[in-house]
Amino acid sequence: MKFYFPDSQDLVSPTYDFVNDEYSPYRVRQRDDVYAHQAVTPIPYDGILVSKAVVDGSMKGAGKYSTPQRERLYRLGVRNFFRLPETCSTIGDCGAFNYIDEERPPYEVDEVIDFYGRCGFDAGISIDHIIFGYIPQESDTEPEPAWLERQQISLELAENFLAAAKKNGACFEPVGAAQGWGPDSYAHSVAQLQKMGYRRIALGGMVPLKSHEILACLRAIDEVRNHDAELHLLGINRVDSMEQFARHGVTSFDSTSVFRQAFMDDRNNYHTATDAYTAIRVPQVDGNPALKRLILSGSVSQAEAITAERACLRALREFDGEETSLEDVLTALQAYESLVLGPKKKSYLALYERTLSDAPWRACPCALCEKHGIEIAIFRGSERNKRRGFHNLTVLEAKMRSLTFG
Repeated sequence: MKFYFPDSQDLVSPTYDFVNDEYSPYRVRQRDDVYAHQAVTPIPYDGILVSKAVVDGSMKGAGKYSTPQRERLYRLGVRNFFRLPETCSTIGDCGAFNYIDEERPPYEVDEVIDFYGRCGFDAGISIDHIIFGYIPQESDTEPEPAWLERQQISLELAENFLAAAKKNGACFEPVGAAQGWGPDSYAHSVAQLQKMGYRRIALGGMVPLKSHEILACLRAIDEVRNHDAELHLLGINRVDSMEQFARHGVTSFDSTSVFRQAFMDDRNNYHTATDAYTAIRVPQVDGNPALKRLILSGSVSQAEAITAERACLRALREFDGEETSLEDVLTALQAYESLVLGPKKKSYLALYERTLSDAPWRACPCALCEKHGIEIAIFRGSERNKRRGFHNLTVLEAKMRSLTFG
């Protein structure tokens, strides 16, 4: 079972100064910053997935490439651009979620094949059009016409993609994208892709599905799947179900979920093998929009906020060095929280007390926790938050290693 980490240009600076919260004046991002596979050992994934939508700069949200980054990727190729070790493989896709609202995918087959070939991917997924809908018993309900159309578009593009890849002598492995809205329709897509000649198939549009619904689809696919066909789950990370998925032909998956939970989840930010903890929020006074508005409106004194912010950081570091008590840290956090959140917002103090009492970073073997200590558990700025995401990836890697596939 291989895990691919989707790229959104998530790097950290090895020379970042946590005490002063500043970068080295000599730092050059594209030269000095490092990816997760350079920051921790063992490497927390088997490969990376890169979306054309991200590289083109057409994706939604942060993480898209600048023009210089895009040009450098094409010039260096995917392996050198990401400084990948030989053990890491690469797969490209189109990033279908980013054009979900369009009638047709915005890409032509030839330009996608050119993207995969110029970048030197090991494998490339055909152009597809996501169907977000699920019908457990398809015989009882008619699918929406748009779903039928999107499935047909995906299959036609997959057929053209494979033919063009063979005609051009593509050096990457073509992967067919299957879309559906239930067990039978996914099985239909897989059957059609196999008839075209695909041996590796990526199942898309399953992110909203529950694990038992994914399993229902996989069981239906079993009825048509060739014995040597390999399945990839796009955007799916269900560690508790991976052993079951593997029994139905799944050999790989990709997901950013554990990484993004480090800074997107309300509570489960820092992962361990058996639990998850809430990171301790100490927002920067000059970098928190809500706090800045309160300061500009005169509701909060900027000087008071800066003093409370610094008191929190000092108390947390002293606690990590066993120089102050848990009660003193919580007092400092409460003072700053009352300024940032105000009286009407929910308090995180009980969650912080649990995080600090257990201090999970002290028992973590990953290089980042060993080097940075409590800084990894502080919710503050991208350098800490992304490192915590990298830490979460190491926990996922260890969990995957502990599973039995066969």
